[in-house]
Amino acid sequence: MTVMSRREALAAAALASLASAMPVWAQDGAAGAASGAGAAWDLTELYPSDAAWDDARKAALAALPGIAKFKGRLGESGAVLAQALALQSDLGRTIARVYTYVSLKGDEDVRVARYQEKQAQAVDLYTAYGEATAWVSPELLTLGKAKIDGFVAGDQTLKTRFDFYLANVVRQAAHTLTPEGEALLASASAPLSAPGDISGQLRSSDIPWPTIKLSTGKDVRLDSQGYTLNRDAPNRADRKAVFDAFWGAHGKFQNSFGATYNAQVKSDIFRAKARKYPTSLAAALSGANVPEAVYRTLVAEANKGLPQLHRYFDLRRRMLKLPDIAYYDIYPPLVSLDRSFSLDQMRTTTLEAVKPLGPDYQARIAKATAAKWMDPWPREGKRPGAYMNPGAFDVHPYLLLNLSEKYDGMSTYAHEWGHALHSLLANAAQPYDKADYPIFLAEIASTANEQLLVAHMLKNAKTKEEKLFYLGQQMENFRGTFYRQTMFAEFELKAHDLAEAGEGLSGEKFTGLYGDLLKRYHGPAMKFEPSYANEWAFIPHFYNSFYVYQYATCIAAATYFAQSVLKGGAKERDNYLSVLKAGGSDYPVDILKRAGLDMASPAPYQALVSAFKDTLDQAEALLA
Repeated sequence: MTVMSRREALAAAALASLASAMPVWAQDGAAGAASGAGAAWDLTELYPSDAAWDDARKAALAALPGIAKFKGRLGESGAVLAQALALQSDLGRTIARVYTYVSLKGDEDVRVARYQEKQAQAVDLYTAYGEATAWVSPELLTLGKAKIDGFVAGDQTLKTRFDFYLANVVRQAAHTLTPEGEALLASASAPLSAPGDISGQLRSSDIPWPTIKLSTGKDVRLDSQGYTLNRDAPNRADRKAVFDAFWGAHGKFQNSFGATYNAQVKSDIFRAKARKYPTSLAAALSGANVPEAVYRTLVAEANKGLPQLHRYFDLRRRMLKLPDIAYYDIYPPLVSLDRSFSLDQMRTTTLEAVKPLGPDYQARIAKATAAKWMDPWPREGKRPGAYMNPGAFDVHPYLLLNLSEKYDGMSTYAHEWGHALHSLLANAAQPYDKADYPIFLAEIASTANEQLLVAHMLKNAKTKEEKLFYLGQQMENFRGTFYRQTMFAEFELKAHDLAEAGEGLSGEKFTGLYGDLLKRYHGPAMKFEPSYANEWAFIPHFYNSFYVYQYATCIAAATYFAQSVLKGGAKERDNYLSVLKAGGSDYPVDILKRAGLDMASPAPYQALVSAFKDTLDQAEALLA
């Protein structure tokens, strides 16, 4: 058990990618005007040809048995331990590059069968690597902390590359099973993941989704995509019809979804007990060594900040000129902006926006965005969404985007390049073994870039409507990423708490629990139909338990750092950049604490609520 990093998430994505629509860290990208051109990135920097890729794959596969030569020998000396860990690390580094190449090639056009086949070979390589290294952590634990510490003190390779890895293995000794126990738990992973698979199958193929006629005369089938595309319909009656039909369809399968989520909760409890954790939450947070106080303080402070969210909904009602506010009114844009951005304009605007991050950051992003690291436009056959792939440490990150020519496209551009610069700075400052950052930190750099962009656009806006548009973007970020994700996190916590207390769970109970949260988070003025509380059954993240809270913690941290950089000077800038340069060299909460941000305290969440209040104040002043 180790800290789950973005590079390890890439490995996990490898195992799921053949059945998944996008990598696990993908961000939703808008579909803009399709381009007839092929992929714009240059993958020959990874491997000059498919043949060279295959040679690298075969060489890595042939090298895997070499790891077993160190089995039973890790305690011989620090030098032997360093050799074993270096071999394991270097092979992992090569395999990540192998998978990255074929994953990117496959995403250029998902219809090309030969890259699906090559991707399956890369998945097999990852599986073989996992099997070849499974004995390492259990054997390390037999050495004991004192012996490992002595080895680290006396060996420079261990000290510079593997000290944090070894300390983390020792930290989790109480929760690491015997080799037989680890093998048994690993073999249970497929059946324990079944609840998520079944719920996904229900949503994607088995539910008879309704078709409704909009006021435009258009018939729309309300599956997940149809709902997402039509929930912000300009006509209010259309929005209500969309919500009524979509959530009503979920309600007809309430018992089935209740069974799948109940099974998920019980699976989490089983894993926690197997590893001797007191609760499912403790087990989920242990990998990155995140204190439970972070999770619980986030929920508490978001609840204290609900008056500002309720104030936003009233502002939304007034801006949309509605007599009242209902749940189906939360998605229409507050202000439309009839402005397009070319790719060159996105680049130059983003470079201007991130100037407060200093000359080194500016030079790095200017060089990176001018190179062929990115595939920006949608086209037929290309994988949807947007992501930054950090898997090729020795080359550079690659970005897959599907940009629109509107502001949301430019925001996605700034967001994903924030991820890329995080990886570049960490890779430059840390050795491979400490460079990759955990998920808890991953969205900070990207969201901070978004906030710097919107601040730049606001500063240069010429009209009241333009200013209101950018303020609306910021308010929606706070609503959707902080409050909504925290509401999800509170739902997960309550569901697991009930199960661990011995309460029986059902779809009806989940619907009641979620309905209570909807009403509390959205305020007494918000109108709901009872069927809208079936929304819990729509959220696939609930099958990756205790994950979504990190979106809320990241936007809180990003808001703190963006504001400190904009209001401060070189000291504040360098303090923020120190977080990015730290990569995965320490636990994420400790990295942030050294930068002055204690995520277990109320301060970061109170700062976000204060920023939300300030944004509301600005919008209301413009409307006065």
